[in-house]
Amino acid sequence: QLQASGGGLVQAGGSLRLSCAASGRTASSYTMGWFRQAPGKEREFVAAISRSGGSTYYADSVKARFTFSRDNTKNTVHLQMNSLKPEDTAVYYCAATRIFTAAASEYGYWGQGTQVTVSS
Repeated sequence: QLQASGGGLVQAGGSLRLSCAASGRTASSYTMGWFRQAPGKEREFVAAISRSGGSTYYADSVKARFTFSRDNTKNTVHLQMNSLKPEDTAVYYCAATRIFTAAASEYGYWGQGTQVTVSS
């Protein structure tokens, strides 16, 4: 089970830190990913982190603004989001998969989502 938290309302240029806690399984066995879905839009990839945390991959739209990290001792991952823009407004979902990929179809485990709203 994946539990996402940390969403909220922030002004453009502000920061938020999302967290995702894994229970019932060892997070270090999985690549973790963040995806987001804005109203009326398809779900899109945001970032992925390898099982060890040694490799990360970001969507171009968030590169250099978002940082994905993990603490396998706590079965938790974090997405630090800086310089937020109104277009970052979406429901953010954490997910887990066995391979290092940006493809949502490869992620078999999903959290419930947390709302991020960025006002202009």
